[in-house]
Amino acid sequence: MNKEQKRKLGVLAVLGLALLVGGTFAFTAFNQRVTNDRLRDNEFEVGGRVHDYYNRDTENKDVFVENYGEEEIMVRIRLSEFMDIRKRGATDFEPLVGEAVRDEVDTWTTWKPNADNINQRQTGTDSAFFNDYSNLTFGWDRGEEFAPWYLPTFNHVENDPRAAAAGHARDYFTSDATDGVTNGATHPGDGTDAYWTEDSLPYDNSAGDWFGSQVTHEVAQHLQQERSPMTMEQWEKLENNEKIGDFWVVDHQTGWAYWASKLQPEETTSYLLDAAQMTEMAHDIRGSYYYGIHVSSHLISPENSDDFLGNDSEGEHHEHLADFLEGVRNNALDDEYTNGGSLPTENPEYDVNSAPSDFNFGLMNPGRLFTIDNQRFRYLEDMGDGNHLIIRDSMIPNVSWNNQPGRLASWYSALISSEPTLESMVQPVIIPNPVPSVPWADITWQGTRWVPDNLASFPDVANDLTTIASSGGSRRAFALSLADVTRLSQPDGSFSTYAERATGGQGIFNGWWLRTAGGRSGSAWVIGSTVYNIAGQINNFYPSNARSDVGVRPALILHQAGA
Repeated sequence: MNKEQKRKLGVLAVLGLALLVGGTFAFTAFNQRVTNDRLRDNEFEVGGRVHDYYNRDTENKDVFVENYGEEEIMVRIRLSEFMDIRKRGATDFEPLVGEAVRDEVDTWTTWKPNADNINQRQTGTDSAFFNDYSNLTFGWDRGEEFAPWYLPTFNHVENDPRAAAAGHARDYFTSDATDGVTNGATHPGDGTDAYWTEDSLPYDNSAGDWFGSQVTHEVAQHLQQERSPMTMEQWEKLENNEKIGDFWVVDHQTGWAYWASKLQPEETTSYLLDAAQMTEMAHDIRGSYYYGIHVSSHLISPENSDDFLGNDSEGEHHEHLADFLEGVRNNALDDEYTNGGSLPTENPEYDVNSAPSDFNFGLMNPGRLFTIDNQRFRYLEDMGDGNHLIIRDSMIPNVSWNNQPGRLASWYSALISSEPTLESMVQPVIIPNPVPSVPWADITWQGTRWVPDNLASFPDVANDLTTIASSGGSRRAFALSLADVTRLSQPDGSFSTYAERATGGQGIFNGWWLRTAGGRSGSAWVIGSTVYNIAGQINNFYPSNARSDVGVRPALILHQAGA
């Protein structure tokens, strides 16, 4: 909401729009109110942090989750509400709902939306009592504006339950006040809308003003919200190729809001909640009132996501939650098998090492992950006539662009040696030699180094699209071209966001070379890494550099008969 919409509340004797935030990440089942032991050592740092930026004067309230660790996580958040009223002349506050107690958040009412309207609390439940007094605004939409900015957490202690609470927000574990006045911030900022911007100066925590690392952090940008938050009922009606992405989905039966994709390292969700406004009916109360929102979280590793299906105090999970979680783990939902052919009727889960014959590639949607030869692959595109474009999900590091052809050849040879049945499926391609080139300085852009705006002005580069060779060619692995990436980077393509172009499973080391050369600039084209805050952006580096954050990402075209 804009600042005018988030207007200041009228004069009240007591106002308590307090945030009781809790939640941090643990590698096994863990939520913001319990701790548990873990039985394995993590090779990489693992961690996530709930952020809540709240200002009671403007009614701004931004709730989201940051993955500060080096492994992907799955995320869910649940809100609960409380309100009590002391009428003029009365001594005591009376709770709006039942026997709820201000100081006992376990007695608060879980927020549950209507099945077909996330902006309206569910009728016939205790949650509906709050409709008259409080309006919650979900998601973040400012027309043509891109995603907002935030300050990353300084707290990288993975089993610490404190959230990043800013402004008038009050962390549940560091403040037990419920007077609506006392604050308990654990993070910089005043909680107002757009407090952090692209132009904000780095924040220096070297004095230890805030718990955590005594370092300087620069602001970072949220993932762009691909869709407005929706209920599971609305999600189920989407096409399968639309069901996984950067947006929130709420199980209205339990109140849990799920992020509809795995949150990668250094990524931060869009807002679940953007504002909490009191209504005119609240302003008209003759006396005093207190209203509070509690935020609980459950952040977990994908292999433990079945814990999300465990018994819940609010009742049965939605019937499609299991399908949703499977889709998030796989990074796409498969289509149903309807053609009656000889191929498998369903595909293995993304992390199950499988033979090529175990898959039906015709069921896959762009972004779907799968494993062959203990290597994770990503499905990119159905090229028609039983042909499918795939790419290794992670890159092979420390290989220069100059050495890329040789590394592709050795990788392919090892793959075919390990999975000989795959060789007959690999389609022959012709890769130009030398590869076409275009200087960096000659390119104009759509977005921030998103796709070239003038690629057609360089026909050799624009026509370097990888296709199946009608004659000649060779069965081989190849690097995508600048033209390939441009074609795939469309709204319905496999690279519809910057995050989808970055490699998976390697933390912030997620850049990869293209095959296109840089012409007279003496450079080569590359998909940038998070190390330099350019993850997913098209960039260029010196071709002789072998780097840990950039490497080779082999692609293949497979043919599968029998569909």
